[in-house]
Amino acid sequence: MSQDPRNSENETHEAKDDDLATTFVRESEVVEEAVEDGKKVRRKGIYLLPNLLTTSALFSGFFAVVAAINGDFTAAAVAIFIAMVLDGLDGRVARLTNTQSAFGAEYDSLSDMLSFGVAPGLVAFTWILQDVGKTGWVVAFLYVACAALRLARFNVQLGSVDKKWFIGLPSPSAAAVVAASVWTFHSFDAEAFGFKLLMLFVVGAAGILMVSNIRYYSFKDVDLKGPVPFVMLLAIVLGFVVISIEPSVMLLLLFGTYVVSGPVLAVLRKLRKTP
Repeated sequence: MSQDPRNSENETHEAKDDDLATTFVRESEVVEEAVEDGKKVRRKGIYLLPNLLTTSALFSGFFAVVAAINGDFTAAAVAIFIAMVLDGLDGRVARLTNTQSAFGAEYDSLSDMLSFGVAPGLVAFTWILQDVGKTGWVVAFLYVACAALRLARFNVQLGSVDKKWFIGLPSPSAAAVVAASVWTFHSFDAEAFGFKLLMLFVVGAAGILMVSNIRYYSFKDVDLKGPVPFVMLLAIVLGFVVISIEPSVMLLLLFGTYVVSGPVLAVLRKLRKTP
């Protein structure tokens, strides 16, 4: 019996499709060098769980941008805080599950640039800074540029500085104080000229503090696995209760205190050294 030429043609097309799919998977695969047991090894693929959390943080940052463009500034601010939580989780999950990778570190940095650089600057600009004219977008761009410089410096200095301290204000904290300011002032319809000047100061100061040499406590030496007094758990519960009463105001006070703590401690250290 002779073989149907149409069947042969279909088999040829399927074989070509398989070859194309195989080639695409092979050429798009992530390959990186890692050190395991003191030896350099080439590792293919990426770890799903930490990168899934990073993708979720990236989505939250993008959602904040879209919400700001649509005029929903409360949702935009909340999305930035969600991105902040997810950003804190991906690194901890990677360390706990031993799934750290160079790809994950670079992906996390790019996600941070959107969530804590572009998004807060755009949210602040679309809400109130655009009313100030050219000064508004210049200050917003200053914040975004400083966030990029802060992340680049952090990546270069990784492993060469004391883990107990951040050099410069961390970009998530800078984003948090900008987002909390927008959330709080927008909730109270605070759009007077004085608040416009205040937002100029907040956004500009947050950007400059990110690229400064002022040290900020990193909380990385806090032992989360060890036992703590019962009163500590009670304090955490009370903290959540207080924040839930007026989230925007409480978060602004919390992160505002952290932002101010760097310059205050720097001044105190300088006074102690002065005879």
